[in-house]
Amino acid sequence: MSAGAHLLFVYGTLKRGGVNHRHLAGQTFVGEARTVAGYRLYALDGYPGMVAQAGDRDGVVGEIWSVDDDALVRLDRFEGVSEGLYRREPVALLAPFSDRIVHAYLYPHGVAGRRDLGSRWTE
Repeated sequence: MSAGAHLLFVYGTLKRGGVNHRHLAGQTFVGEARTVAGYRLYALDGYPGMVAQAGDRDGVVGEIWSVDDDALVRLDRFEGVSEGLYRREPVALLAPFSDRIVHAYLYPHGVAGRRDLGSRWTE
């Protein structure tokens, strides 16, 4: 597998200082970022899930990381992509990343009854 670079937006336990940040070891921090309006965080079981939500006005705050192919495979596995826990999809970000293709892990399940965390996850 080649060592191509992929931009990934993280918003929860993978962020610097987060309990699962070790999964980004050896990858490159690019900067802090915010999605455009239309995304929201919800409390799952000890971690957040980002969902696309019409009517949201704030977006989600997180970090951009440049990850290589091998790291992306490991992160997809960690996030349960093949099991359907999360989907990795492109997300729209505010400047200075508005013209870049950046992916994030979106929670594709219902959030009824889940606590609304707004735009920022803090551990």
